[in-house]
Amino acid sequence: MHHGCMLLSRLADVSREVAAASARSRKIALLAELFRDAEADDVPIVIPYLAGRLPQGRLGVGWKALSRPVAPAGAPSLTVREVDARLTELGQLAGPGSQAERARLVGELMGAATEGEQRFLLGLITGEVRQGALDAVAVEGLAVATDVPAVDVRRAVMLAGSLQTVARALLGEGPAALDRFRLTVGRPVLPMLAHTASSVTEAVGKLGGCAVEEKLDGIRVQVHRDPDGVRIYTRTLDDITDRLPEVTSAARELAGGRFILDGEVIAFDAGGRPRSFQETAGRVGSRTDVARAAEAVPVSPVFFDALSVDGRDLLDLPFAERHAELARLVPEPMRVRRTVVSGEEDLAAAEEFLRETLRRGHEGVVVKSLDAPYSAGRRGASWLKVKPVHTLDLVVLAAEWGHGRRTGRLSNLHLGARTADGGFAMLGKTFKGMTDAMLAWQTERLRELAVEERGWGVTVRPELVVEIAYDGLQRSTRYPAGVTLRFARVVRYREDKRPEEADTVETLLAAHPQVRP
Repeated sequence: MHHGCMLLSRLADVSREVAAASARSRKIALLAELFRDAEADDVPIVIPYLAGRLPQGRLGVGWKALSRPVAPAGAPSLTVREVDARLTELGQLAGPGSQAERARLVGELMGAATEGEQRFLLGLITGEVRQGALDAVAVEGLAVATDVPAVDVRRAVMLAGSLQTVARALLGEGPAALDRFRLTVGRPVLPMLAHTASSVTEAVGKLGGCAVEEKLDGIRVQVHRDPDGVRIYTRTLDDITDRLPEVTSAARELAGGRFILDGEVIAFDAGGRPRSFQETAGRVGSRTDVARAAEAVPVSPVFFDALSVDGRDLLDLPFAERHAELARLVPEPMRVRRTVVSGEEDLAAAEEFLRETLRRGHEGVVVKSLDAPYSAGRRGASWLKVKPVHTLDLVVLAAEWGHGRRTGRLSNLHLGARTADGGFAMLGKTFKGMTDAMLAWQTERLRELAVEERGWGVTVRPELVVEIAYDGLQRSTRYPAGVTLRFARVVRYREDKRPEEADTVETLLAAHPQVRP
């Protein structure tokens, strides 16, 4: 019953009913019915609206413009596409007088909406109607609406990287459209990602039979090869083939004629130890004089998974079988080092492998279940990364006022390490890892220590010691020590420590010899 245009009222009603329904089967039925009535061109609007997102992102409409009550329309007339067009126009306004024009357009839109639609629109524009985890239910609804098995729709969404793309194709062309979303050489898919475990013991305990593999601090790549040549993609699916001639030649040497492999590229020094992440990243990022860059910082591909070999799609095979295919194709020096453990009785071997990997200068291990399929674009629970957590005792030098939920709290901490002359050098900032109680406590404590309160925050006497976890160091000209912390987060405050006991810049640099400013 395609009647040309979906009304906003229909979408608002379904959104409300889906939120109110507790049974998953009821949610699926509601969405299936909605999709049956939708046209392909409604999809890019309907799907984000259901999840409570605007396709345009934030519109910059202030509360003032939204809080003026407008008399609602008596009967629904707005279509989904008309609302989208009006919001696009709103979002594009800029310059003098644009605030007033925005207010006028919002008023017009609200005046054309019924009371229920007004509530829905307000929620959308302010970001209040987030329906989390709706995607999985929407996939099932789409499958029912188009008479396709849900598993095929899920698979297509995984390979397309977006539910919208698949929904649009299915509603526009019917089930045959799914053929477009097959794993194909030359069409990259989002990589599978790992969750974090705190130790090898925990990871092996969760997974049982598994492979423990080196975790390389390089750049994730997906290498595609067919008779026409080689293409190399990043984890965000950018094509970087032209920048990595040595990876292209390595891929040409391999046995298979047609394949998709997953791995990392990384720069090693003369002694075979990894160079710093920045050197690899800088090399992969440099587009200009590729030949000279390749000579200065050659990178090597190191593969750990095979997604497709000679036209066979391997995604659904257990990892043990995918790895066997990889080993057939790729010589050992070009594969990630690994050890296979059958479960908890092999823990000692797994722990030793981690120690060995760290000694070789890598950042940790990834523990992978041997029987799990490849779940593209997801953080699967069957891959667990384990990195030893570095921690430092640093001193708070200043703190910035927070925004949003943290307004009125001192949030972003400026962190310093001791220097040889008894001063402190700032190493970076963090607002991560703080509970509400911690935010309240640090706001009070830092105000007591303040030497100066400014619009942005406070500068404090360097007395409060905080324990910080971080993932590593990177060079930075912005900070006095020439380095900054990667992914710093607060573990706890150490009121038991005096600032003289904080860590020094020297010890920090000594712990990370590969990153020299």
